[in-house]
Amino acid sequence: MSTAISRRLPLLLLVGVLVALVVYLQWPETVTTKEKQQRVVSVKTVKIAAAEFKDAVEAIGTSRANEQVLITSKYSDLVDYISFKDGDVVKKGDVLLRLNSREEAAKVKELEANLAESVAQLNRFQDLFAKKATSKSLVDQQEAKAKAISAQLLSAKIKLNDFTIKAPFSGVLGFREISLGALIDVGGVITSLDDLSIIKVDFSIPERYLTTVAVGQRIEAINTAYKSQVFIGKVTSLDSRIDPVTRTLKVRAEISNADKKLRAGMLLNLQVVRNVEQILQIPESAVIPIENDHFVFVIEAGKAIKKQLEIGRRSHGFIEVTGGIEAGTEVVIEGALKLRDGTAVNVLGSES
Repeated sequence: MSTAISRRLPLLLLVGVLVALVVYLQWPETVTTKEKQQRVVSVKTVKIAAAEFKDAVEAIGTSRANEQVLITSKYSDLVDYISFKDGDVVKKGDVLLRLNSREEAAKVKELEANLAESVAQLNRFQDLFAKKATSKSLVDQQEAKAKAISAQLLSAKIKLNDFTIKAPFSGVLGFREISLGALIDVGGVITSLDDLSIIKVDFSIPERYLTTVAVGQRIEAINTAYKSQVFIGKVTSLDSRIDPVTRTLKVRAEISNADKKLRAGMLLNLQVVRNVEQILQIPESAVIPIENDHFVFVIEAGKAIKKQLEIGRRSHGFIEVTGGIEAGTEVVIEGALKLRDGTAVNVLGSES
């Protein structure tokens, strides 16, 4: 008997080892399956709601003043008087600068005296002609002489007036480029003048938008200097031609600038708002694309349920929802890549 048992002992040991191996191999799978079933994934969610969607054309443009000019001199002479400082706000007609005009003023006085004498002489000739004591030709000659002197006087007064430089329109002055007593050349720049009450901006859009952009449409502009502020304006004109090289249409818009926050030369990021509507939107981070389909995980009874989504337009990190879920549905926006259909979830936070 002992011999038979000893012969079977190796076989029994082998069977025992095989049984232990099978149990060992099956045990981790069972434990892992239970752990997967019991695993809870932390996620963040958002409730889908209707929001404003802007159908807009984006562009970039450079701002410029409503009116802008370099103040220059028509004549060369010494600067006698300066009445402004850098950055002054002036009104139309305000005196900015006077050049030395003594010679021109003397010329005006001389012509005024000559004209007075010529007019007096004309009056005497007219009295003599009325008494038939002189000829009509002498009266006509004197009258022509008086008119010529009058024209010369007008020209001299205009020139004298040009030696006083005034603001052509209301606005803000730039830096003063000339000093008192300096000799200014013809065309020499004195300062700049900008009317900043309205800011104009020219920009270009692709020609395919020609039929959807029109005069009067609202524009929204932002600049890096005012990150939290949106400046509202409107389209005022469209160019009559399409650029044959770039195939773009030039558009001009105006923005009210009563608070003078905008300056000429600023880079503006623009949106031409063609239409505004209320639609269901979802953050792009919530959408899982698989081939040509799109899916999201929604929260139902503490579990993540995978649902197919129908999408539409995209804008600034959001996607239009056209089907698949309804308003008020709680959708996962963070942690979706860790989820499987039916996974238990722990909602850490929900965005409205």
